[in-house]
Amino acid sequence: MGPTVHDVHAWRFKVVAGLIELHADPDRFSPLRDPAGRALHLASGAALVNLRLTAAQLGHEAVVRLLPDAGRPALLATVRLAGRHRVTREERLLCAATLRPPSPAASPTGERPSAHVLNELREAARLEGAALHPLPASPDGVGQRAVLTTGGDGRTEWLRAGQALQRVLLSGTARSVSASFSFEAADVPGVREVTTPGEIPQALLELVQEEPVRARGRLFEPAVDRQHEGKRNWQRVR
Repeated sequence: MGPTVHDVHAWRFKVVAGLIELHADPDRFSPLRDPAGRALHLASGAALVNLRLTAAQLGHEAVVRLLPDAGRPALLATVRLAGRHRVTREERLLCAATLRPPSPAASPTGERPSAHVLNELREAARLEGAALHPLPASPDGVGQRAVLTTGGDGRTEWLRAGQALQRVLLSGTARSVSASFSFEAADVPGVREVTTPGEIPQALLELVQEEPVRARGRLFEPAVDRQHEGKRNWQRVR
């Protein structure tokens, strides 16, 4: 579950001696639609978060290496299950959020998340090596727009941005926040005003705090609408 490349899971996990490898799948990846592979890396980073959370549920610490072999560009990351890990309540909530199946999503209704919730989502991005910046309120928007940034724009940063995006989405789900996102964020008004030189926009999000009457029992309700993630196309995760 999570962000995909044009509605395609263009990655594969492979078990080798002592490791789990994350590979780009050339049979499912279309360079014509994503020539630099940026969306592929973002989506693969999101899948990596789900693997880490599952490992935590099984009592293992996941040690991740991004792009471990320059001679094998399709190898995006390796994961080694090391030592014992005591799963936290937050990890249980985030892992539960990954299990929700897809279904059509209606337009969200609600309000902007509180400053407290936004700070929690910003912390979720920071833990994955990225930053989440709230944008000025949009006159025609219901929720809170925010831009996800990294300190560079290479393959490693794309993978980190994907991990940060997934952690923000799952953290929002656990807090009854629905989120729409787009991988096109560079030309959005207001981004330059909230970022610093060197920060690269990687994704644009719109966050909506759901009404309290609908907040309970959301984790396991089907609520993901997969849409193409080209320019100005959004995927909503409620």
